[in-house]
Amino acid sequence: MIEFFGLCVENLLKSLKYLFTGQLKWSSVVEKAAEISYDSLPISLIIAFIAAAVITIQVAKQFLMSGAETYIGGTIAIVMIREIAPGFVALAIGARAGTAISAEVANMQVTSQVDAIKTLKIDPIGYYFTPRIVAAILTVPCVVLLAEFVGIAGGMLVAKGTIHLHSARYMTSAWLWISMRDIYISIFKAAVFGGLIALVCATQGYSTKGGAKEVGISTTRAAILSTVYMLVADFLINQIFY
Repeated sequence: MIEFFGLCVENLLKSLKYLFTGQLKWSSVVEKAAEISYDSLPISLIIAFIAAAVITIQVAKQFLMSGAETYIGGTIAIVMIREIAPGFVALAIGARAGTAISAEVANMQVTSQVDAIKTLKIDPIGYYFTPRIVAAILTVPCVVLLAEFVGIAGGMLVAKGTIHLHSARYMTSAWLWISMRDIYISIFKAAVFGGLIALVCATQGYSTKGGAKEVGISTTRAAILSTVYMLVADFLINQIFY
């Protein structure tokens, strides 16, 4: 794990060098953004809606019994913005796009496409890693913001359907509890998670040696490692800001 972490840091520095020396083609960033975030948008929003619905079902009746049903909207909004939306969206994108990144880069490695890039005097780390990292950092927060909106709306629908909580009371509570600080932190979280997913999965794919069997093994490891690194980053960010 320590060796892999060092490899990730080394690749990140090479990617930053590639970015700030003006070698990055933004057309490739747009292409990778579509693959990472846009294609993951439906599953991310579905997961956010279901998560909010389940949480609302769990807390609605307890809040109603204690006469605190007014606070349901604020509770769901805070939970979605602070933790559920950034975390669940990152997990969904890691499972879908992260594994695809690892498999793609690993396939390039085992089929000697990386060696072909080197013969053209192009840095393969910058060429393969930088567009994916930049695309993930820029677009994963957009998916998270949409997931937060969908989750809060989903909680409102479930609260209205289960305990007949009026939508105005739900939204008033949500607006009173939401702060711009929480939204900024969730955007920062999403950017960190997106960058980690792209960096860890690409690094794992780039480290692949062998043939088709190793590509599958590398893809599985990428999914596990990206999840672990994301959860560690989540813990550290919460320690810092909360």
